[in-house]
Amino acid sequence: MTPVDTSPTYEVVDTPDGPFVIVERVGAVVAAGWSKDVGAILGRASLEPADASRATLASADAVRAWYLGDSAALDAVPIQQSGTEFQAAVWAELRQIPCGEVRRYGEVAEMLGRPGASRTVGAACGHNAVALFVPCHRVVGASGKLTGFAWGVDIKRSLLARERTAPMLSS
Repeated sequence: MTPVDTSPTYEVVDTPDGPFVIVERVGAVVAAGWSKDVGAILGRASLEPADASRATLASADAVRAWYLGDSAALDAVPIQQSGTEFQAAVWAELRQIPCGEVRRYGEVAEMLGRPGASRTVGAACGHNAVALFVPCHRVVGASGKLTGFAWGVDIKRSLLARERTAPMLSS
């Protein structure tokens, strides 16, 4: 039996929102975000830069397709991230928010049967290491205000505007 290579690979995608780094391990996205610093993105998944190598990733093609308007391009991309049971439930719920829509932190908490856990939902969003693939940018404050986003509120605003106004295709 041939051993499976578990070393991380990455690709940097040029996007209208800046360079987007995607890190995969064993065919699943383990970290992603807008940065020129590959090491910082690897660190979000507790990986060392020396262990990673540049590669061409299918998940990068999905990001390009999403930016070109294919709203479903990211849906089937496998992801893997470590967290608590509640964090995993939040991340799964966020993947169910349709492109172009937003939910308030409290709404996500209620959907998970934990009314009053909006801060815990916010913390789970803050620990999301696979930005865009788990669309935490679609979660807003109780007033509808754009609140914290690891990559900056300007990118969050841009992503939401793109989803609302771009002719996103539904596959």
